Amino acid sequence: MQNTLDRHIYRPADPEYVEACQTWALAADLRPAAVAFPRSRADAAVMIRLATSEGLRVAPLGTGHNAYPFGDLSDTVLVRTEHLNSYQADTAAGIARVGAGAIWGPLVDMLGEHGLAALHGSAPDAGIVGYALGGGAGWYGRAHGLAANTVTAVELITADGTFVRTDEDHDPQLFWALRGGGAGNFGLVTAIEFQLHRFRTAYAGMLVWDLREAERVLPRWADWARDAPDAVTTAYRQVQYPLVPQFPEELRGRNLVIVDGAVLGNDADAERVLAPLRALRPRLDTFRRMPARALSRLHLDPEGPSAGGVRTTLLGELPPPAVDRLLEASSGSSLVVTAELRQLGGALGRPAPGGGVLNRLDGQFLLLAGGVKVGPYAERTIFDYDRTIDAMEPWTNGRNYLNFTQQPVDPSTGFDPGAWQSLLQIRRRVDPSGVFRSNHQIPLI
Repeated sequence: MQNTLDRHIYRPADPEYVEACQTWALAADLRPAAVAFPRSRADAAVMIRLATSEGLRVAPLGTGHNAYPFGDLSDTVLVRTEHLNSYQADTAAGIARVGAGAIWGPLVDMLGEHGLAALHGSAPDAGIVGYALGGGAGWYGRAHGLAANTVTAVELITADGTFVRTDEDHDPQLFWALRGGGAGNFGLVTAIEFQLHRFRTAYAGMLVWDLREAERVLPRWADWARDAPDAVTTAYRQVQYPLVPQFPEELRGRNLVIVDGAVLGNDADAERVLAPLRALRPRLDTFRRMPARALSRLHLDPEGPSAGGVRTTLLGELPPPAVDRLLEASSGSSLVVTAELRQLGGALGRPAPGGGVLNRLDGQFLLLAGGVKVGPYAERTIFDYDRTIDAMEPWTNGRNYLNFTQQPVDPSTGFDPGAWQSLLQIRRRVDPSGVFRSNHQIPLI
């Protein structure tokens, strides 16, 4: 392969190989047969043909925010899409087009200049394609649903190196499967197009309490979140902030309870919605009218490679006994850096007309617990945050949101049973030889 095409392909013997394997998730130990960096769609097609000619499989990868579940890649070429990072927006039509290597931060900033917003998540350096085709639940989710349902076209290269553009009029079955079925199960996605929303601002921010207030704040937030209007999307978290300059001074080195999020609508309605939480007297309240583009960094997710890892689960409900159990389970370890509940429901829980295979999330809350997965305490950290999640098993619904699932799981748990059977059929049709590898693989059965 190396002798056939000089397109930035690295094998284990090459000095660049170790760095080429490194993803955003520092704890992900990927050791593929080779790593390739296409500079164009044509490059990517040639790399796929070369890989298959040598009996190797292909694993597309963008930033690698969720690279942990890949497993053994010794028979696989890891194709890094970071150079396919184009950004375009038709501001009149309200449509964005991005390459497979594009990340959210630059696009959100660009759209903000034109009074447009996308259904981005909480990490500005996350890949747009992986996020959107894996579902995409962000700060506008309860008002507007999953990002996957805004996708209007997907361009990809199939197992034989053929370029395909799919939308509702061109192979609608494949288009349906791609919107929620993930970016790597059916081909190497090179670009997507998606609808935008026209608003410049949101009422957003965070409310902050000392961690010792968790027993007072969590029950009230849980009650409030169940009945909150669809215009509001929030997250509750108990977090230990390290003494590092990337975090605001008022948070640095503190153990805190934070409720952050966004409310769409006018200021009066937003203040009325937030009043019950403000009545709990937070030590810091930053909620205000702000540019929509500021929301990509609202959650203070780490930018750049991270040693952190999380485990997640979907909760069907969060009654008072579940709140008590979570408070108990999340308070016993200094290694669990964050325990977080993301508010679901609203448009996130309703099937979207004409949506993809994942057009809603089943559950009231997404629970995640995480810590540092690199270093001498990595095993104990994983044990402790597993314990936090396992304690909530009576209230889980047996489903997983695979975009946030950083450990190998049965991928069928990410979908409704009927939709899963259709995904299996489409995978067999599009990739009958099983060329493509994904972090959450749809099997050939």
